[in-house]
Amino acid sequence: MAKIDKSLYTKSEWKILREQRRLQKAQQFKKNTEIVERPVIQYTKVAFVLGNGVSRKPVDLEKLATKGTLYGCNAIYRTFSPNFLIAVDVKMILEIAKHGYQNKSVVWTNPNKAFSKIKNLNYFNPSKGWSSGPTALWLAAQHGYQEIYILGFDYKGLFEGKKFNNIYADTPNYKKSTEPATFFGNWARQTKSVIKETPKTKFIRVITDDFNYTPESLQDLNNYSTIDIHAFLKWFNI
Repeated sequence: MAKIDKSLYTKSEWKILREQRRLQKAQQFKKNTEIVERPVIQYTKVAFVLGNGVSRKPVDLEKLATKGTLYGCNAIYRTFSPNFLIAVDVKMILEIAKHGYQNKSVVWTNPNKAFSKIKNLNYFNPSKGWSSGPTALWLAAQHGYQEIYILGFDYKGLFEGKKFNNIYADTPNYKKSTEPATFFGNWARQTKSVIKETPKTKFIRVITDDFNYTPESLQDLNNYSTIDIHAFLKWFNI
């Protein structure tokens, strides 16, 4: 990991960041890591779409996988194999293909000449042109679940919204944890589009005390709601 200037943070902020980096370092995969092939759970009533915001850290994904179908994004494959992996960034797809993950698990992406010769990728046609998280949400919505739970869609950055919020910060193909938070306007707009176009599906976003912000554009949607992470874990017995 890149060295961080401690002077940029308060004592409490540095303590949190140091712990995050320790966990990230422990989770980084080795090149010879065995890929877990997870059978697709078809026609279940519930799906879980996993963004990579830090709010989803308390959730045991292996236990969650027994409760419904999981749609994950980008580097989640390094430590966990969802039923569907969605990645639209070219560098991330090249990383995924380098490790042969798409040969054993389901990977969806947008068409691109950079990896047109890579086998066993599934392509959106036409390309959505969206970020990976909302694209994963759209794919889940197309599969007709009664309920879709959304995890790790934090929208706001760390440290009062100022710093990059992602479980995989400071790892290959991701921004550094010291960089500014990513603008969430496009994510919110794309998320709203999916929810609005799928009125028969209930979309429930899992929030925490630290990450409970809901973009204004989502607040007037009748089939959108939120659930506290403690209630979520209790409800699914995780």
